[in-house]
Amino acid sequence: MSKGRQNVAFIGDDGHTTTDFQRATTGGNGKFQDNSSYSFAYELQEDRKLPLSLMLSDETITTENEMKRDTWGNGLEFLMSCIAMSIGLGNVWRFPFTAYENGGGVFLIPYIIVLFLVGKPFYYLEMIMGQFSSRSSVKMWSAVPGFRGVGWAQMFSMLAVGTYYCFLMSITLFYLIASFQSSLPWSTCLEEWGNFCADSGSSYNVTKRNSTNMTSSAEFFFRKTVLKEKHTIQDGIGLPDWSLTICLFIAWGCIFAVLARGVKSSGKAAYFLAIFPYIIMISLLVRAVTLDGAVNGIIFFIKPNWEKLFDAHVWYAAVTQCFFSLSVCFGGVVMYSSYNDFRHNIYRDVLVVTTLDTFTSLIAGFTIFGILGNLAHELGTEDISNVVRGGTGLAFVSYPDAIAKFNVLPQLFSVLFFLMLYVLGIGSAIALAGALITIISDQFPNWRYIYIVTGTCIIGFCAGIIYCTPGGQFILELVDYYAGSFIVFILATLEITGIFWVYGLENFLDDVEYMLKRRPSVYWRLCWTLVVPILLAVILVYTIINLKPLTYSGISYPDSAHAAGWTICTFGILQVPFWMIYAIISKRNLSPLEMIKSAFKPSSDWGPKDSKELDSWIEFKETKRKIREKRECSRIKQFVYVILCWEDKLV
Repeated sequence: MSKGRQNVAFIGDDGHTTTDFQRATTGGNGKFQDNSSYSFAYELQEDRKLPLSLMLSDETITTENEMKRDTWGNGLEFLMSCIAMSIGLGNVWRFPFTAYENGGGVFLIPYIIVLFLVGKPFYYLEMIMGQFSSRSSVKMWSAVPGFRGVGWAQMFSMLAVGTYYCFLMSITLFYLIASFQSSLPWSTCLEEWGNFCADSGSSYNVTKRNSTNMTSSAEFFFRKTVLKEKHTIQDGIGLPDWSLTICLFIAWGCIFAVLARGVKSSGKAAYFLAIFPYIIMISLLVRAVTLDGAVNGIIFFIKPNWEKLFDAHVWYAAVTQCFFSLSVCFGGVVMYSSYNDFRHNIYRDVLVVTTLDTFTSLIAGFTIFGILGNLAHELGTEDISNVVRGGTGLAFVSYPDAIAKFNVLPQLFSVLFFLMLYVLGIGSAIALAGALITIISDQFPNWRYIYIVTGTCIIGFCAGIIYCTPGGQFILELVDYYAGSFIVFILATLEITGIFWVYGLENFLDDVEYMLKRRPSVYWRLCWTLVVPILLAVILVYTIINLKPLTYSGISYPDSAHAAGWTICTFGILQVPFWMIYAIISKRNLSPLEMIKSAFKPSSDWGPKDSKELDSWIEFKETKRKIREKRECSRIKQFVYVILCWEDKLV
């Protein structure tokens, strides 16, 4: 076996003996010798020998690097795909209600601050990692093999979220198809709904309705006709509804059609998925602001409640909304950017996507609350809170209730709204499914891509059937709570820590400079190394302290459900220590200390995937190493100077 190629991905910053990553020297017998010690700094390590278990032949490395990876047809396809992924259901129904619930217009202050301190830096980080490595969210952890469990845990979370996200698409499709009827089916009460039903198609006194426990026909339609919802799951969740199951199958069929040929097909579909929803959204906004009472609804949405500004829960809501709205830490951003050209200008794309995401949320808020203002006007109340519902209730109860009262073409505006929701949702679901497919195809490069897509879609469809049951909403809330919300903050904290405090800030900066021909400014450096980790840690602690027993519509879950939920959460979290231990014991031919060291230094295949870029990058890193060898100051001073972009003054 020929000698493994040296890879200089790792450079220390202590100013003494740090050299190229895994750089080894050989004695007269040709064996590797370790001539250095091991030190912890904000970058991890110094010279050490190349572990035999990581040695690859030149032929093996060349073969892997020269495997051609698909790329986008052009940079615009990538941008449109990111827009379609990040602009989703969270913008349309989650942001308006979250803003209203957390101080109205004043919520924009913490939200924008969090967007600049957490959202943009995290989005930029994941784009850089994906484009530099041309690998999935699991394979990119070749930079720090001991943290590969973070990628596997994210995959588990993606799978959980992706299954119920597509179920929401099936409900949207159900409403879309129902909107083509001559009379909207939720506009009038059915006899079996009893005497406590109020027709959504006609005006009624909402205050009287609330005081007499009357329920709108739109809500009855959602719970009784669409979901066929149970009051409890103590006796089981029931059998799947055939109509929702068919809609779920169609949703997964759309995902399969877009992903069947990889980025070649998804890139073309991205133009429609990104642009079409804006055409409908602007049309609905124009209609909304012309309705009677719409101004009151919009004012209600943006009117600031200044007391909320100093409420910790408001800042927590801002972080969670920003995080989930941009779809970071789920693997989609890494996946899309991994198909970029190595020199693509992702800095511009980050600014475009994150800014557009915020403006879209505002447009959606004006549209939704304008229509809800009209609903309140029709019901004879000035208190908009009487007609506002959160989450799915906003999209499938409040909006249908309002649109049923339109005198002109209610079916048209219903079709437009649910078509917009469906396209937005499919765009985000494609990113979730695509990230899973990319992880599998990167792990098993000899498997045919079409078989991976087919298998993923079939498994996703089968897993999603559980949500089509009468007790499906209970399961959805359970999965979202234990596998899609709490766990994400843990993984995000580990991701930012692994990259900037283990792989190392200067290593990362060098990689960005080599790829983009520019070093990130002090803003990015401060956020990556200090602001984001601290804020995420605080949010994680806040979440743990304020954990409350999960309920659905005020109904408590049985103990067995909570046990299942904690099992799901634990399984995801345990991926991190499991793969960390695996990375350590896989080097069992080394001494115990060297086993631990090798798990937290980049593996031999880390670096640009293209062999020519890899050779050039190695030379670039060697040049940087020689410059750092001239430093004679303390590590703390080096850290401060690097953060402030003064590293040139250290030599």
